[in-house]
Amino acid sequence: MGSPAAAVLKILLLLATQNWSRVVAGNSYDCDEPLVSTLSQASFSCSSELSSSHGPGFARLNRRDGAGGWSPLVSNKYQWLQIDLGERMEVTAVATQGGYGSSDWVTSYLLMFSDSGRNWKQYRQEDSIWGFSGNANADTVVSYRLRPAIKARFLRFIPVEWNPRGRIGMRVEVFGCAYKSEVVDLDGKSSLLYRFNKKSMNPIKDIIALKFKTMQSDGILLHREGQNGDHITLELRRGKLFLLINSGEAKLPPSQALTSLPLGSLLDDEHWHSVLLQRWGRHVNISLDEHKHRFHAQGEFNHLHLDHEISFGGIPAPGKSVSFSRKNFHGCLENLYYNGVDIIDLAKQRQSQITTMGNVSFSCSQPQSVPVTFLSSRSYLALPGTSGGGEVSATFQFRTWNKAGLLLFSELQLLSGGLLLFLRDGKLKLNLYQPGKSPIDITAGAGLNDGQWHSVSLSAKRNHLGMTVDGQVAAAAPFLGPEQIYSGDTYYFGGCPDDGFESKCKTPFGGFQGCLRHISISSKMVDLIAVQQRVLGNFSDLQIDSCGITDRCLPNYCEHGGECTQSWDNFHCTCAHTGYRGATCHNSIYEQSCEAYKHRGNTSGFYYIDSDGSGPLGPFLVYCNMTETAWTIIQHNGSDLTRVKSASPENPYAGFFQYVASMEQLQATINHADHCEQELTYYCKKSRLVKKQDGTPLSWWVGRTNETQTYWGGSLPDPQKCTCGLEGSCIDSQYYCNCDADQNEWTNDTGFLSYKEHLPVTQIVITDMGRLHSEAAYKLGPLICQGDRSFWNSASFNTEASYLHFPTFHGEASADVSFFFKTTASSGVFLENLGITDFIRIELRSPAEVTFSFDVGNGPLEISVQSPGHFNDNQWHHVRVERNTKEASIQVDELSQKTQPAPADGHILLQLNSQLFVGGTATRQRGFLGCIRSLHLNGMALDLEERAKVTPGVEPGCRGHCSSYGRLCHNGGKCREKPSGFSCDCTFSAYAGPFCSSEISAYFGSGSSVIYNFQENYSLSKNSSSHAASFHGDMKLSREMIKFSFRTTRTPSLLLYMSSFYKEYLSVIIAKNGSLQIRYKLNRSQDLDVISFDFKNMADGQLHHIEINREEGVIFIEIDENVRRQVHLSSGTEFSAVKSLVLGRILDHSDADQETVLAGTQGFTGCLSAVQFSHVAPLKAALHPSHPEPITVTGHVTESSCAGQTGTDATSRERTHSLADHAGTIDDKEPIANAIKSDSAVIGGLIALVIFILLCITAIAVRIYQQKRLYKRNETKSSINLLGSCTIGWCIDGEAARSSVVCTAREQNIGIKTH
Repeated sequence: MGSPAAAVLKILLLLATQNWSRVVAGNSYDCDEPLVSTLSQASFSCSSELSSSHGPGFARLNRRDGAGGWSPLVSNKYQWLQIDLGERMEVTAVATQGGYGSSDWVTSYLLMFSDSGRNWKQYRQEDSIWGFSGNANADTVVSYRLRPAIKARFLRFIPVEWNPRGRIGMRVEVFGCAYKSEVVDLDGKSSLLYRFNKKSMNPIKDIIALKFKTMQSDGILLHREGQNGDHITLELRRGKLFLLINSGEAKLPPSQALTSLPLGSLLDDEHWHSVLLQRWGRHVNISLDEHKHRFHAQGEFNHLHLDHEISFGGIPAPGKSVSFSRKNFHGCLENLYYNGVDIIDLAKQRQSQITTMGNVSFSCSQPQSVPVTFLSSRSYLALPGTSGGGEVSATFQFRTWNKAGLLLFSELQLLSGGLLLFLRDGKLKLNLYQPGKSPIDITAGAGLNDGQWHSVSLSAKRNHLGMTVDGQVAAAAPFLGPEQIYSGDTYYFGGCPDDGFESKCKTPFGGFQGCLRHISISSKMVDLIAVQQRVLGNFSDLQIDSCGITDRCLPNYCEHGGECTQSWDNFHCTCAHTGYRGATCHNSIYEQSCEAYKHRGNTSGFYYIDSDGSGPLGPFLVYCNMTETAWTIIQHNGSDLTRVKSASPENPYAGFFQYVASMEQLQATINHADHCEQELTYYCKKSRLVKKQDGTPLSWWVGRTNETQTYWGGSLPDPQKCTCGLEGSCIDSQYYCNCDADQNEWTNDTGFLSYKEHLPVTQIVITDMGRLHSEAAYKLGPLICQGDRSFWNSASFNTEASYLHFPTFHGEASADVSFFFKTTASSGVFLENLGITDFIRIELRSPAEVTFSFDVGNGPLEISVQSPGHFNDNQWHHVRVERNTKEASIQVDELSQKTQPAPADGHILLQLNSQLFVGGTATRQRGFLGCIRSLHLNGMALDLEERAKVTPGVEPGCRGHCSSYGRLCHNGGKCREKPSGFSCDCTFSAYAGPFCSSEISAYFGSGSSVIYNFQENYSLSKNSSSHAASFHGDMKLSREMIKFSFRTTRTPSLLLYMSSFYKEYLSVIIAKNGSLQIRYKLNRSQDLDVISFDFKNMADGQLHHIEINREEGVIFIEIDENVRRQVHLSSGTEFSAVKSLVLGRILDHSDADQETVLAGTQGFTGCLSAVQFSHVAPLKAALHPSHPEPITVTGHVTESSCAGQTGTDATSRERTHSLADHAGTIDDKEPIANAIKSDSAVIGGLIALVIFILLCITAIAVRIYQQKRLYKRNETKSSINLLGSCTIGWCIDGEAARSSVVCTAREQNIGIKTH
């Protein structure tokens, strides 16, 4: 369906939703009449009364009759006040007072409701157990609006807490109005069939509203189907509601044609549940008990081919093509409407459109089931048995979420034994134990902690021990022997009293938490109402006549696919394999961008990023290229060169591109980036982009906006222009694209598409391939994005009264806030958002404390992080807080996270309504002074800079990043401030890369050298402007720092030699015996200082690290970070007029000693790395000159990796990833001359290519063989292997690289596809 039609359908569906919501809600407007004041005394009842003047009939609001209110005989949690409204009413509000003129009032209470006065249900709001706050004195009225309203006849107020200096006292009022309904009772074999006039019905629209009530967990509520498999069904399964829609499309597999949506849980609780179903085409809205769901049905068609009849309560017509359970619904339906038609009213009037199947009545029967809720592990129910009887037998039903707990205990007489029935790991276990004998066990069932009702029957007597679970008989126990079993006088259900049984009634699992019903002992049903009235048995911590089980996984607060499991009073989220963590799987374990990874100190490589953090979008894999800025590279399935064989306007060719991320993920990444681009190349031979006559596009591409684009390069969209047209360099100046010249030879139009709103490219369409000799091909590079605007987005707050304001933060179920701050102030509020009572606030409470305060309905709570240092140190600190339905947490930097469990009696949903204040508060007090950066709320970034531009007292941006991030600049790199961020200046470091952590190494061949001339002669030094100028002749060099690494097997070898114009020198050599020697001569008239390390052979082919620090006459030497020595020199304290520094062979060694001369003649063969002499890096100057350097290189010196040759994992070293496709950029003329000819040319070209590759391989093999021989002498195997892998790549591709391509065989694996 087109977008206009879809929009119309959505509007109509929205209107239908509003109209039919009123039908379901009943009289929800002007429904606030007082309902209690007109009731008779007989309408009031209670658990007990203190005296006749404290009876329940005196519990009317604002009345002073009797003692002025109701008070029970004993004030405890088992008391209640009940009101019979006479008929089902809609209750919209309640109000309470205490006892008139007394100290008796209730401070909190529960509200229960029922249709029959049995099987009570607790009122819940926001899916939580809702305890109402009561009164603070005797006479003030406290009112509550009920949302949603209650439809019931009976209400029961249960005091939970009361004035500790008084007793329970209540006066109440209930507000609402009459509730009218039509009801039908179906007995599990009956149903209604409605046939309607096809002319009056819309074939694509269904609007159905109903309520249902049942004790059964399974049954069909409604069903409509067609002849070819289309159907729509609403069905109960295991207490859940399932909506099934089958499109019946033959070309779709069954799993795709069927839409199945589960809703709700525990719906077999004998209480009313409301359903509103709206279908318009494939758009479906369904709500269950106010919980709304929207989705699209499977299939391509917008309407179902359905018959003109619909059944309710079952499927009456046999032979229908329905593949699921046909169990009919057993229970009551209320206010059943189908497209505005009152179905129940038609049935009552016996209209011809309605066919009644089976026994149907129009009043709802009230089953007298009395459940019991065991509220805690200390709960128990003690019931009398037949003392001394010859059999122990009991039956009951239970439901629970707990895997373990004691269900039944009975002590046996005479034998001093006992019978235990308990749950363990979701299985039932019956245990009979007797002193001196081995216990006898029976185990039955599995997964019985699923929240469903399960039936149990057990018996124990002479020669028999048996148990039946859900109708399945468990394996009988072995023969018990001749002893008679004598039952005890009491059966304990759910647990036992704390005293009286010692260890007999104890299990390691504790008591049972859940519900029981239909309890019988010795085949006699137990009257639980008598138990409630204290006439029968005894109990503790029970709720009788109500099953208070709650599905804590509904709604499912586990986010991002986390698995929800639950117990009676809690739920747990398993976040494994989701990419998220935290109590509700809310917090992403990945950074939002490559920029964020870079500023954690990560180097180039593959990373998962989560573009919206804790938002709905999941993580995906990208390559992060860490240069001075961070580049994000996102691949797709069409990076190979693709040839198009034939296409025409009537039969166009369309190439589609699938990315490793969804379009939503790509859009989020692009929006965050400073710049994005994508290289697109169109190769052409008599294949135009535009028709010359009228400018009609013949080829185009499509971006994420799904619009046709006809430009092929440049930063801004310029229709029908290519890069050559923008630059004025097209091969025919009449055209704006090379391909439009329509030449019978290969050319191309290549450009970088960089208009972010159109990226990424999702499709390319080619049509001009219908003429003789027309050929075309295309190639699309990866999507490449630079930077992250949100990471550096910041604002500076200059006054305490200044703040930024944003719309209300909506984090009802889960809320997380993260940001960086920098300040010198001792306190201040970072962020605040208020509600009526709820709020959140994050503040710097003191120089060493950051506090997260919040209120979710039960009073302020706060969590703080204390730091051993101060946060107001003018450095960036990272704060992350989270609040969800389970807990609240705060973490600052790498300090330990602080958490606090969510309050048990508060709102589940955080309700805020004010503006969000950043950097201050609504009162303009305690404002923050300093900088806030990268503020994210639930993963969404706030644009602080844009808002700060128009806010007094706040400035956009914040400088001073080096104080925090300067630590990332290693090996002598200097941190330099940028408007947004920083960079590492590696000018005076021997390393390179964004963090000065990429070592620069070189292989020195035999006889090679690198000479760094500090000055050519003494007189020229004063005018030098190079780095060497600091070593001028007038300066006395009294200190130097030398660092380098080396690897060699050659002795003797000269590693480093520094000389001066006064015949002073320093040499670092490996002597003939493999010892390392450092030889200083600081005064030509003094003897030479020789420092020798002979603890091992340093020419062992391993990588060694040397550091030499001299301070005048004291030298400190460190070798391989574990051998250290301090030596006092005798030859002098300073160099005068330094001349040069030599690595490798020295030619002029007339002033050196004999050992240095011998080593200098041999030079150095091996690998040198990261050579640093004070602030001079001679190896870097030779291999990576940034400007003219006084450097001389002789012989074979090639860049290599010393670390890689020792087996170090290459991925652990910093490397630079190409900004372009690994295949390199496109040649301007005939880049694929042999790849896209006619078929015969292709075959010939392939043969030539194979021959060429074989020659390449042969040459490589010869080269490798030669290098292997050389390696035995000079350890260059790794550098040759690296060269070989690059050579293979060049043989395959033959294209020049655009940037610093990583030369590995994996990254050069490029293919050609043909279409």
